[in-house]
Amino acid sequence: MPVYAAPARVADPAGLPPTYIEVGTLDLFRDEDIEFARRLNAAAVPTELHVHPAVPHAFEVLAPGADVSMRATADRIRVLTSF
Repeated sequence: MPVYAAPARVADPAGLPPTYIEVGTLDLFRDEDIEFARRLNAAAVPTELHVHPAVPHAFEVLAPGADVSMRATADRIRVLTSF
């Protein structure tokens, strides 16, 4: 599998595009996502990380009307429309 199929596998993330990452504290991928954001920051890649307390993976699908889900959706739209 190519390393760019999962950017976190890249040995040196320098040069990757600006990155938006969000994860819940109950998400199985939490530590991996936070570590990837740390590596991106260390490589001077513009990175926006949101860690949402007490929510699992796919929280916005499980509870789309929850405040945290609506904030996450608004953040995604903000980032996507800023390009």
